[in-house]
Amino acid sequence: MTLETVRTICRSLPEVTEDIKWGHDLCFCIAGKMFAVVALEPPHSFAFKCTPETFGELVERPGIIPAPYMARNMWVMEQQLGEGLERGEVEALVRTSYELVVSKLPKSRQPGAAKPARKKAARKTTGRNKTGASRAGKKPKAGKKRPARRSKR
Repeated sequence: MTLETVRTICRSLPEVTEDIKWGHDLCFCIAGKMFAVVALEPPHSFAFKCTPETFGELVERPGIIPAPYMARNMWVMEQQLGEGLERGEVEALVRTSYELVVSKLPKSRQPGAAKPARKKAARKTTGRNKTGASRAGKKPKAGKKRPARRSKR
């Protein structure tokens, strides 16, 4: 398994973007949320989100550990790309990771969601009341005046 293989798998999913973060990690995101990360420097480690059940199964395998700083969010890390997972497994796990992240997005930001309609421009007021008469030259309605405040000494 190579870095390009992982990149191809991740980029095949709808609306995925990639970005280099922290100077040496290639992150795959959907709507700004990460679902997979690959280290660009050898040995290439590979981290992704998974379900709690899968998390327990994967961390028992050699070469796969809870992802540093992200294990509490059910992320695992393959310490060396291709060491503990076969291509078919990676494809299924990446898709699951993607779906887990998409499910937490608001409906409007999920892939395939209809773009929100633009609001119509507000009507321009003409300065006339309901009968069409102009209010120009009329005094504003008088309201109650508040009594002056006394200062505390």
